[in-house]
Amino acid sequence: MNRITVYERANFEGLSREFTCDVPDLHELDFGDCIASLKVVGQPWIAYTDPKYEGEPHAFEEGEYPSVERPNSFSALRLVHHDLVDPQITLYERPNFQGACKVVMEETNLAYGYFNDRVASHVVQRGVWLLYQRPGRGGWHCLAWPGERLADYKPELNFQARLSHLRPLQPGRPL
Repeated sequence: MNRITVYERANFEGLSREFTCDVPDLHELDFGDCIASLKVVGQPWIAYTDPKYEGEPHAFEEGEYPSVERPNSFSALRLVHHDLVDPQITLYERPNFQGACKVVMEETNLAYGYFNDRVASHVVQRGVWLLYQRPGRGGWHCLAWPGERLADYKPELNFQARLSHLRPLQPGRPL
C-alpha cells in the first residue's frame, strides 16, 4: 500500500502519523506545519506549504528523508495517483505551443543545450514533471501534471522563459 509516515522531528523522532490517502489540511489532524522528516513507501507524495494543495509543492519519492528542506512548513499531502512509467513532455520555444519544440522523456539539464532559458510553453503527454528555474535542480520549481497544456510561462508560472532543468517523478516499487 502507498503510504507516507511523517515525523515532527528530524531523524524520524518525535510524534508521527501515517497516511495512505490525500490530506487537504494537516491542521485538522493536529499535524500542520510540524513535519521535519518522513518516509515514503510506493508512489511519490507531494507536500504543500498551504492547505488544500496550495503554496509551494515539494515532491518526495519512495525512500527515507531524515530531514526535509523546509521543516515545519507543510500543511497538505497528496499521493501521486498518475502512471509515472514512460514519461513524456513537449517543450515549446514560444507561448501558445509555437516555435521550435523539444520532446523530453528523462531528466534533462537544459543548460547544456539550445533550450536553456528559452522554453515558454509545454504539453505533458505522460508522467508528472518537476520543472526547475535553474540548472542542477536549482531555484524555484513547480509541478506539471499529465494532460497539462500550459500555453504561456510568463503569466501562469512567472518563469518568464527561464526553465533550465526538468525531471519526471519516479514510480515507487509495485506493491
